[in-house]
Amino acid sequence: QVQLVEAGGGSVQAGGSLRFSCAASGYTFNSYCMGWFRQAPGKERERVSNIGGDGNTYYAESVQGRFTISKDNAKNDLPLQMNSLKPEDTAIYYCAAGPKYGSSCAWAYWGQGTQVTVSS
Repeated sequence: QVQLVEAGGGSVQAGGSLRFSCAASGYTFNSYCMGWFRQAPGKERERVSNIGGDGNTYYAESVQGRFTISKDNAKNDLPLQMNSLKPEDTAIYYCAAGPKYGSSCAWAYWGQGTQVTVSS
């Protein structure tokens, strides 16, 4: 059974930093796409960043240069380092994983979500 457990959310002032972790289990860690999504109040869920088994990364334009995704294959962990946080980064953040089909990822598995609040 695939499980994704996030940790590291919280409240921070604008300009601050947070670091997420996502502990994955139940599948061969490097065989799936893995990524981070977020959903702000009243908005649709959006993809923040993801990383493929080949190490290729994607970042939403709104977080490019501020967020860094990585994979710790030894710990089955998916860290997301978030720097220079802005109030518009306030959202519930979700870790996700799933198989890759061609150039796309099927986001089949989701963590429970962790809240980030950035105050101005």
